[in-house]
Formats: sequence, structure tokens, C-alpha cells
Amino acid sequence: MQKAGAQLIRIVVTGSECTGKSTLAALLAEHYSVPYAQEFLREYFIANNGVLTLADAVPVAKGQLQAELDVEAQQPLFLLCDTNMLSSVVYNKYYYKENPEWIEAAFSERSYDLYLLCGIDVPWTDDGQRDRPQEREYMQSLFRKELDDRCLPYIEVQGAQAVRLSKAVAAIDSLLAGR
Repeated sequence: MQKAGAQLIRIVVTGSECTGKSTLAALLAEHYSVPYAQEFLREYFIANNGVLTLADAVPVAKGQLQAELDVEAQQPLFLLCDTNMLSSVVYNKYYYKENPEWIEAAFSERSYDLYLLCGIDVPWTDDGQRDRPQEREYMQSLFRKELDDRCLPYIEVQGAQAVRLSKAVAAIDSLLAGR
């Protein structure tokens, strides 16, 4: 549980699709015994039979934000997110060539202390939701560019699951120790 009066530390597992974000988020949640905000898009995508348009962008972002708020209400040691609105920003720009103003404003209002950018060095899994495996490097570069352009704090985690977890834990422990 967080200390009374302390600002909640927010950590996001991010990266292009099929980079092990959900796996790492679940492992971190287990390691620290904290709840985490799961990816909202996955359920939304299934509920909409895999067809999404720009009109879905704001509902997806609102759903992801609500997942975060629901976890924050539990007053965890820190907020751990399996993605956040940064993904909405990147994918909206990529697929629709624009990002709704509501998303930009809502994203700008929230601060996150650390992004864990998962590398593309894991096998691609085709589950019907993911597309364009041939563009993995390009999509990853869009995430890195957005992080850099917005001066958001991040580290890259690559390698086997245990290596990723170890690097993420070290970064989170350092962040927690500094607060």
C-alpha cells in the first residue's frame, strides 16, 4: 500500500504488438503482489468482432483509463499498467493518421514515472488480433519516437523472460527507493 500523502508512482509496460507486454505485466504484478491495469483493447476488440475504426479510439482510451483508475482506487504500492493511452496515440496515428483531441488531452493530464519498452525480440504470435508482423521494427520505432518526442522516462527490456523481468524489477526497485 502506498504511503499516505505520497503521489502514486505509475509504471507502464509498453511497446508494439506481440512484444510480451501482458506477460511481463503479469509477472511484475505477481513479483510485487500488486494489482495491475490490464489491457482494455483486447476485450473491446473481441466484443467488436475485430473491426475497429477511428470512432472506437476514444472508447478504447476511456476504457484503458478506467482500468487504471479502478486499480488506483485499491491504493496499491504503485500503479502497474499493461499499456496505457500512449498505445492509443501511436496506433491512431498509424492506422487513422490522426489522434482524437480527447485522447491527447487526457494523456497529457496524467503523468507516468517509468515506461518499460518491451523489445521485438520475442516470437510473433498470430492470434487474430495482431496484424502486420512484417512491420514490427517500424511499429516499435513509432513507440520509441513517441516516448522520445514527449521526453517520457523509459528503459528498454529485451531478451528472455527472466532477463526482462530482472531488468524491470531493478528499474522499479530503483524508482521505489527514490521515493
